[in-house]
Amino acid sequence: MDTQPIDILNQYCPSRRVLELLGDKWTLLTLNAIARGINRHNALQREIGGISQKMLSQTLRDLERNGILTRHVYPVVPPRVEYELTALGKSLNEPVVALGKWAQDNFAQVESSRAKYDQLNSTHDGNE
Repeated sequence: MDTQPIDILNQYCPSRRVLELLGDKWTLLTLNAIARGINRHNALQREIGGISQKMLSQTLRDLERNGILTRHVYPVVPPRVEYELTALGKSLNEPVVALGKWAQDNFAQVESSRAKYDQLNSTHDGNE
């Protein structure tokens, strides 16, 4: 097997598949909620504003498939399902929480920059 060096900028680098997973807002919000101790589907859906049941289920499956969390089903009626970060997921927790904090701390500056950019570029005809 021909092995390529790991280089995230290389279009064939397998680490890009991990970035695709982490580049999804629902993934980051779900991880953030689970890191806060919210570990049941309905509670996650209530906590994560705007996420549909289908999107949450898909996100949880993707995270489980990628080894970021585990799903525990308890044999009770009705069945109780809880999600927990794996060791790999816990190692991801710090950068995910930091990224969320950065977004909260800097959203006003980003919004201001967007408004300035949009105002400046609305007067141009789109030609470079």
